[in-house]
Amino acid sequence: MPTPSATLKANTSPLVPQMIAERAQAAPNALALSAGLESLTYAELDRRSNQVAHHLRALGVGRDTLVGLALQRSPEMIAVALGVLKAGGAYLPLDPAAPAERLKFILKDADLYMLVSQPGFATQLPEGNWRVLDVEKYRSVIAGAPSGPLSVSIAAEDLAYVIYTSGSTGLPKGVEITHGGLANLVAWHVRNFEVVAADRAAHLAALGFDAAVWEVWPYLAAGASVHITPEPVRSHPELLRDWLVVHKITITFLATALAERMLVADWPPATALRILLTGADTLHRRPSASLPFKLVNNYGPTEYTVVATSGLVAPAETTQQIPSIGAPIDNTVAYILDDQMKPVAGGTVGELYIGGAGLARGYRSRPDLTAEKFVANPGGKPGERLYRTGDLARFLPDGQIEFRGRTDEQVKIRGYRVEPGEVTEVLNRHPAIAASAVVAGEDGEGGKRLLAYVVLGGEATVTAGGLRGFLLERLPDYMIPSVFVDVPALPVTSHGKVDRNALPAPDGANTLADEAYVAPRTLVEERLAAILATLLGIESVGINDNFFLLGGHSLLGTQLITNISRSFGVELSLLTLFDHPTVAGMAGEIERLVRDKVDSMSAEEIYQALSQPAMGRSA
Repeated sequence: MPTPSATLKANTSPLVPQMIAERAQAAPNALALSAGLESLTYAELDRRSNQVAHHLRALGVGRDTLVGLALQRSPEMIAVALGVLKAGGAYLPLDPAAPAERLKFILKDADLYMLVSQPGFATQLPEGNWRVLDVEKYRSVIAGAPSGPLSVSIAAEDLAYVIYTSGSTGLPKGVEITHGGLANLVAWHVRNFEVVAADRAAHLAALGFDAAVWEVWPYLAAGASVHITPEPVRSHPELLRDWLVVHKITITFLATALAERMLVADWPPATALRILLTGADTLHRRPSASLPFKLVNNYGPTEYTVVATSGLVAPAETTQQIPSIGAPIDNTVAYILDDQMKPVAGGTVGELYIGGAGLARGYRSRPDLTAEKFVANPGGKPGERLYRTGDLARFLPDGQIEFRGRTDEQVKIRGYRVEPGEVTEVLNRHPAIAASAVVAGEDGEGGKRLLAYVVLGGEATVTAGGLRGFLLERLPDYMIPSVFVDVPALPVTSHGKVDRNALPAPDGANTLADEAYVAPRTLVEERLAAILATLLGIESVGINDNFFLLGGHSLLGTQLITNISRSFGVELSLLTLFDHPTVAGMAGEIERLVRDKVDSMSAEEIYQALSQPAMGRSA
């Protein structure tokens, strides 16, 4: 069976806890982690993680014991995660801001042994049979634990971490990744990108996103420093660019949508960034040859340790083709097969199958789903498995792989994998919904957004805002549809399935409003509503409609700020959008800023400004 990757070899790399311990021995005073005023040297990281490991070990954490981490992105969080690994356990990153119902399911489904949390977080999480360790409360106890290394044997097949991802059945599923898979990723990354101790890497991915794994462990294993990005900076392209430059970051990962924005930003000559890694969605843009860094596109389902294929993206000046997803990384194989699991002819589209050292064990507590998605390699040795990605792809003549879509309805929203069926299942629990269908549509920026089609079954008034509020109690924000379309019935095919091609396009007549529509009253509100409608891809926006409830998010917020600046000649901050998310609220802030600006201008400046289409005048 042909494959572009090298022959699989036994992974003889040391495991991640050993790699980091060796770095602490070699350069104890080197900077390991930094976040604002908080930092840890390698010696401090080694000592703290050893103390955490001793304490966890005394509490019963051992091989394959799963420890939940409900902690903010911080040096302490990473020290605790490393301590879990050193104790022989595995960690499960949790977002305390996620809906309580979803967290409750994940915690119980994972069969958690222990939950490590920060003050205030534990009270937000559901109770269960697991032990709860408040790091603030037990900090003095942990500090009294031995600081030397543990004598714990960790094997490559042992569990390292579990990450939950969207499930087509309506429930999230946990993916189990081993130490061997993590070590293979780290060894490839350090070699392929020539990571050295002088490198400075950024950590900005959310903890439940497996890119966070990639942002931390390879650099600590190489003796480099990891710098944790402040929350307000993470999704603001201009602020993030400035932060990367000021902190002399040399290598970073950015999800596709954000990376594409950074490719068109102005970069100063002093930029230290040498490699921008991207992935998690289809890359449509190539870098300019004048950029000071290289762009590398990566692909990998959660079921394979973060990255399965990777490739350098050639400059836009050399080709206009959409970038490929590269070729398999070390000790990884990729096959493109037909419905009978037979290799397709060269250049033909088929389903992408991935196998090798980074393959997950399977889904936690889901042997049926594991058997369905992790299948025997028909051309491999006994026991070798492949993961059915559900992605369509084809081999290019140079061995690179071109992504061509999905075999199912799965979609990427802001880099996160979303199964529309999970959203549909939750939406159907609403008492006023008789039936629903959730599909992916274009967001106008090269990405995707979710559209929900609902058949109302009660007499109660239903608004889009009410449905979003219902879903936000049960699903993360990236899984919330941007538009809700009221239909009398769902069209079906001859096989009884929803006919997605027959679903009507959203328009002013069928789209549910957040609340009773109130038309713009002023020229500023009118122009602002038009800006929001264009940006969000909806027909009309009322003055009480909430930007974030309409599907807006921080990345779209930065585009909104840019459009407002061009149209009105004033600068709103992202914080202002959060504080005043409605058209009426934003318009009030714009009018206030315009008045302040006019009050400080001379008569000549006012005349010049009124000659332009900004400052609230119609073009």
